[in-house]
Amino acid sequence: MEEIRLGTIGSGVIVHSILDGVKETEGIRCAAVYSRTWQRGSELAGCYGVEKVYTDMDRFLSDPEVNFVYIATPNLLHYEQAKKALLAGKNVICEKPFCTKWEHAKELVEIAKEKRLFLVDAVPTAFLPNFEILKRKLSEVGKIKLVMSNYSQYSSRYDVLKAGGMPNIFNPQYAGGCLMDINFYNVYLNVALFGKPEEAIYYPNLYAGVADTSGIMVMRYDGFVCEASGAKDTWGQNYVQIEGEEGYIYVEGGSNGLSQIKVVTKNAEEVLNDQDSSNRWLYEVRKVTSLVQADDYETIYEKLDTMLDVMWVLEQSRKAAGLFFPGD
Repeated sequence: MEEIRLGTIGSGVIVHSILDGVKETEGIRCAAVYSRTWQRGSELAGCYGVEKVYTDMDRFLSDPEVNFVYIATPNLLHYEQAKKALLAGKNVICEKPFCTKWEHAKELVEIAKEKRLFLVDAVPTAFLPNFEILKRKLSEVGKIKLVMSNYSQYSSRYDVLKAGGMPNIFNPQYAGGCLMDINFYNVYLNVALFGKPEEAIYYPNLYAGVADTSGIMVMRYDGFVCEASGAKDTWGQNYVQIEGEEGYIYVEGGSNGLSQIKVVTKNAEEVLNDQDSSNRWLYEVRKVTSLVQADDYETIYEKLDTMLDVMWVLEQSRKAAGLFFPGD
């Protein structure tokens, strides 16, 4: 494929981060914007010099200029919108969490493969240069025994929740909550590094018995245990620490940024960092663009295997914790 001509669905902060990356990357451009309202769509398009704004989904998906659709809407809408785009013959980049149900995610993968379309799981972690360092250095710390991670970031929308509102990011009716948002990155990193766990149990802190605003996931593997803490109602030090019999790896910036990798063994200590940009989405845009231009379906599809395992962990653990979404 010579050029990615992107059409966006959604207008939140992450969309701006992606489009900032698009501006700095050759081989990709934004060709159209879809929004439910003309005003929000026009505002986004105006920021990036995009001429086409749609408020009708069918017209948007029938635009021959758009060959990729980027989806960054509330979680519960991902499946329906991604399926519609794939069936319209569009390649798809879908924000995390990919879906709310493993079955839905598997269906989307099958459609993409049948139609020979790109289907990208848009998790920045997987495309970060420091992620490759982390994978390469794991063997140096010996047999893994413990993995601990924390990603806590106080949300202004938590204040809205306490004031009696129910913003989408926490609303179960839109598949919101901490596990599907900020703690997702911890779960993803563990699965991407170690595969599907034997068991995953989520212990949520519930606000008013409805929304999980923070919580801890425990994932059990053969011979070691991973603990993943996430919070939108507190803040703290974001990190990942992987402890083995021969040393440990400390990841600064947490599972979402991997800003620096420190490897400590009995005989050596080193600090590694191949990331020179604070915009982690830039690395995602660059890597996806290069894979698409090389027609590398195999690598894109391999990442979907990780996504399916992540969907399994999220779905079975949240249901066991009593967290249900529409359609469950």
